[in-house]
Amino acid sequence: MFHILVIDDDRNARRYMQALLEGEHYTVSTAGNGLEALNIMDGVHIDLAILDIMMPGMDGMEFTRALREGKSDLPILMVSAKQLPADRKQAFMVGTDDYMTKPVDGEELLLHVRALLRRAKIASDRRIEIGQVVLDYDSMTVTGHGEVQELPQKEFLLLFKLLSYPGRIFTRIQLMDEIWGSDSDTGWETVTVHIGRLRRRFEGWEEFEIVSVRNLGYKAIKKV
Repeated sequence: MFHILVIDDDRNARRYMQALLEGEHYTVSTAGNGLEALNIMDGVHIDLAILDIMMPGMDGMEFTRALREGKSDLPILMVSAKQLPADRKQAFMVGTDDYMTKPVDGEELLLHVRALLRRAKIASDRRIEIGQVVLDYDSMTVTGHGEVQELPQKEFLLLFKLLSYPGRIFTRIQLMDEIWGSDSDTGWETVTVHIGRLRRRFEGWEEFEIVSVRNLGYKAIKKV
């Protein structure tokens, strides 16, 4: 069972989220600030942290920065009353994985939690299963339809990235930065070339599709 840590200095907010999550059979611990949270994490394994920004002692930004500087990849969902784009941008820059604004809709919160835990499982297992198709990160292979295809590194990383976040639109620049690196001399046009190769390679496979989003970029769609 997943263990979720709720970090908020508002007792009522903690109680609400704890009851909501325990109603979905998650194990829940709570803390009033980042320092309390770090003490809890010293003693138990945590699968996901949900935290506020404005807290005494150690706020949400400081807590997130401390984890990322310590090389922790713990999934973090930041829930805050701060709604300005600059606040969201700062949260993502220090390392949060997702961001919601208060007041929180319980059903939406649970959807965000499930999505983050699913992505974390993909990252730890290093494989994606779509029906009978399996993407194995360690061998850079795609298995399905009675064959095993070993893909070139960039093609595999591109496909794995898109299928890790089905339905999410990635711009060509985003994909260039993440797959080739922000300091690469290669132009973004190479993303288009690699997408074309992937489409030809998996033409006729009904399990997934890579879709072009006009003037934006690409997204993957799971069909099973």
